[in-house]
Amino acid sequence: MDRRLLTILLIVFVQMVGAAMILPILPLYAQRVFDLPPGAVGLLVTAFFAAQFIAGPFLGRASDRYGRIPVLLISQIGTVISFLMLAFAPAAIVLFLARILDGVTGGNIIVAQAYVTDITPKEKRTEALGYIFAAFGIGFTIGPAAGGILAAAFGPRVPYLIAAGAAAIVVVLTWFTLEETVTPEQQEAIRTGTQGRIQISHLLRNTPLLLILSVAFLGQAGLGLFRATFSLYGEAVWFKDSSEEAALFGLGILLAIIGLSQFITQAFLLRPTLRRFGEYRLIIIGNISRIISSILYAVITTAALGAAAGMLFAFGIGIMMPSLQSLSTDTVEDEFRGGVLGIYQSTISLSIIISSAAGGVLFSMSPTRPFWAAGLLGSLALIPAVILWRQYDRTKPAPDPLPTSIK
Repeated sequence: MDRRLLTILLIVFVQMVGAAMILPILPLYAQRVFDLPPGAVGLLVTAFFAAQFIAGPFLGRASDRYGRIPVLLISQIGTVISFLMLAFAPAAIVLFLARILDGVTGGNIIVAQAYVTDITPKEKRTEALGYIFAAFGIGFTIGPAAGGILAAAFGPRVPYLIAAGAAAIVVVLTWFTLEETVTPEQQEAIRTGTQGRIQISHLLRNTPLLLILSVAFLGQAGLGLFRATFSLYGEAVWFKDSSEEAALFGLGILLAIIGLSQFITQAFLLRPTLRRFGEYRLIIIGNISRIISSILYAVITTAALGAAAGMLFAFGIGIMMPSLQSLSTDTVEDEFRGGVLGIYQSTISLSIIISSAAGGVLFSMSPTRPFWAAGLLGSLALIPAVILWRQYDRTKPAPDPLPTSIK
């Protein structure tokens, strides 16, 4: 494996451990310490993705114009500051400001993915992006459990300090170990306008990319509903008779199981399933898996069965998301990879913005409603997924890349 890819995977892993530590505790932290109602907790989750939605295309494009490393460093420093703000927040407004800052500078993963596509041949991109998601998975395995344990043992603010330390380590790793992949000539060509830019008119003419973005938008809405309400659902249903410390610990373990399942899927199952079915079919299979998982969440009431549904959910993400991202980069010329990944991430962020805000409202009506809604949205995502497979499967002529200029 390319040394640079190993370094990126290590950076993503450390970053994800820090970020995942706060997942099981932030909603409960906001609810218990700052008395935020479920609807406001949903908005807190939304704040990060709203900021990322606005900033994503600019960060992706900036990494094309000025290089991957400077943008990566700036975004990582923003994450360090945001975690410190969460740790020392004196009021609820600071929680929102911290999540907004992390979203605005949250190009860590976008630029890391662009970096991987820079150093990987097209035919191996899905597999390489799968390794990125595997690093997500193992970080997600360790992070939530560690966050729950630390919060239960030392209080709700300590995990944010540890997460800030992990993010600071990532800054050092990036500075000392990575080399720039966008050449000065490429950066200058893009800055001076001799290379074309992605315009709205170009996107509207790029049918395969529009279909990919549609699948991502509808599919990831389920993830937004999940993120906004998982901890609240667990406390209200699975751990309703448990102490606060036991609930935090249990939620951390459940999220760790999801992360471990995602790691296993992308480290060991993605390659053989990719060779057997191809990216287009994996998008459909992964989406169906997530639909079934959402329905299971809505009808089960025990944590053990919740873990089983979580493994199915992780499998769906593990085979679906790398395929979508890889195909999105295939629809544009190479010099637009950072830009198109920024657009892709903003599409996901917009989806999670809407679904996270709706999740708190749906949860207030009934704890199971967010999961029923996730199943419905996943079913709708099957429509563009099937069209994409039938019209643009690799057994047929490849779609034309995004035009780089208007003639």
